[in-house]
Amino acid sequence: QVQLVESGGGLVQPGGSLRLSCTAAGYELDAYAVGWFRKVPGKGREGISSISKSAGRKYYADFVRGRFTISRDMATSVVYLEMNNLKPEDTAIYYCAARTTLPGQSTWWDEGQYGFWGQGTRVTVSS
Repeated sequence: QVQLVESGGGLVQPGGSLRLSCTAAGYELDAYAVGWFRKVPGKGREGISSISKSAGRKYYADFVRGRFTISRDMATSVVYLEMNNLKPEDTAIYYCAARTTLPGQSTWWDEGQYGFWGQGTRVTVSS
């Protein structure tokens, strides 16, 4: 069972930045495509971004495009989500998830395609 671990959350002021990290305890994350999702209180979980195993495909939700950047470091087997120009509405619990299949334009945001999930890291954007 692949266990994912997120880190890097915290409290940041509007306009600030955070970088979230996702690792796989005891596994090489390089074997999986990875997505980032978030859950806002009172709403369902929504897809933010996804990256293929080779990092050749990257997808973003419209509401984060231009502000968030997903990347992966093959040497350290870590997937990052760089978040800039954060807004109060970005406040949520952020989750990373892994899948064995190639994410596509119509499936990258589908949480049912991801078989492994982390416990989440809280991001709070507030002044």
